[in-house]
Amino acid sequence: MAEIVLETPRLWLRPFRDSDAAEVYAYARDPRVGPIAGWQPHKSQEESREIIHTVFSAPGVFAMELKETGAVIGSVGFVGNHPAGVFPDCPDDEVGYALSPVYWGMGLMPEAVNAVLEYGFIQIGMKRIWCGHYAGNWRSRRVMEKCGFHYQFSKTEFVQLMEETRQSYFYVLTEETWRERISGTL
Repeated sequence: MAEIVLETPRLWLRPFRDSDAAEVYAYARDPRVGPIAGWQPHKSQEESREIIHTVFSAPGVFAMELKETGAVIGSVGFVGNHPAGVFPDCPDDEVGYALSPVYWGMGLMPEAVNAVLEYGFIQIGMKRIWCGHYAGNWRSRRVMEKCGFHYQFSKTEFVQLMEETRQSYFYVLTEETWRERISGTL
């Protein structure tokens, strides 16, 4: 199977490599990154390497490599689920992402998410793509809004990796709305 690499004006979105562990650890250990997204900060470079082998090895998950420097500054891709129980048998997927705080506010995450949306709708053939955030993660909500997602519902759920209950907000983007948006008819 061919390696999927997506290109944006400032990024290469490519599969993670073992050699990315130090750069993943550099952003994933920051307490501003994981907890707001529902996971604990990484405690070691080895833990980051393990995440590369497990979570980040899934199809449709990409390292965000900054073209200018070659540094891995985040992750973006399909996390393999959608808000369970709402449309239980649909072939939808949910996009998830994390970015080093050094690069917050530069528009890199919407750039990456838009590339993943195109990949999902055009190459994979998805009809709906979901995205969600926990209460307080308003930066993530802003990315969703910039990428054309529309709020659908919220619910309270237990966040296992954080061992706490949180309010979650879910958004969706349909292929039809995405096509209208990119063609400029919205």
